[in-house]
Amino acid sequence: MPVPYELLISQGRIADRTPGAIPGAALTAEALSKRTGLQPTVIGSPSPAKEDDWSASLPEAGETLAALQAAIAATLARGNKPLFIANTCSASLATLPVVARERADAVLLWFDAHGDFNTPQTTESGYLGGMVLAAACGLWESGHGSGLNPAKVVIVGARDIDPAEMDLLRQAGVCILSPTEATPEVILSLIGDAPVWIHVDWDVLEPKHVPAAYAIGDGLYPETLRAIFAAIAKEQIAGIELAEFEASEAALKNEAAIECLLGVVEPLLAWRGAASSQRRRSRVTRPFPDRPLRS
Repeated sequence: MPVPYELLISQGRIADRTPGAIPGAALTAEALSKRTGLQPTVIGSPSPAKEDDWSASLPEAGETLAALQAAIAATLARGNKPLFIANTCSASLATLPVVARERADAVLLWFDAHGDFNTPQTTESGYLGGMVLAAACGLWESGHGSGLNPAKVVIVGARDIDPAEMDLLRQAGVCILSPTEATPEVILSLIGDAPVWIHVDWDVLEPKHVPAAYAIGDGLYPETLRAIFAAIAKEQIAGIELAEFEASEAALKNEAAIECLLGVVEPLLAWRGAASSQRRRSRVTRPFPDRPLRS
């Protein structure tokens, strides 16, 4: 019997600059709940997206990040696997320090078109989501911990990395795989028998399959990512994070994206048995409140 999953969803703004990330996380969690029978635990309350610098968005997200950190730690303490649906990669400021502390032996597979390894000194955009891995590896202080070993980080599908950011990645010893280098065989050779924490930013894919705010061409195709996930032994999976699905007002477009998303991640999840394993229910009355999706 596989270790059970617990479904967690972030609905608080964590440096969201686009309006579709919070609804996208809600749609993803709703679909996974229906598919698996898991009842979601919802953390945070939605608020409008805005363009702001990391120095403003980080303290604003403090309450949500602290709640996420507590929820991930509690899930692991129960011996369960988090299945965490995030609006932005910035949410991993909360999760990765817990992984570093509780699963120090785990390899982090970070599927993302970007390096997310900027610091306050190197960032060109001021976007908090582009600084997550650097904070978790201790290159700057986020206030939510660090401890992640960069030698255990594999960025998969990266193809848009700033020059200063690349210097930091090389100095830290992070492994980077381009989309053409990302095959099941290469991934398996890198993770060996270690536990694996999987993070997916949907911009890792070729654009239009699962819309993402910062999509860029020449990405992985869904069938390639699915094949990678199918090759990883389920017992090695320590936790899963899915982030940055940008929902729109077009219902059919959202439905197609969700079907693609589910097809990609299905090999990671033991659908049978997962439904009976959820021990907590949402702290809100309506986990997916009715609200218009914004383009």
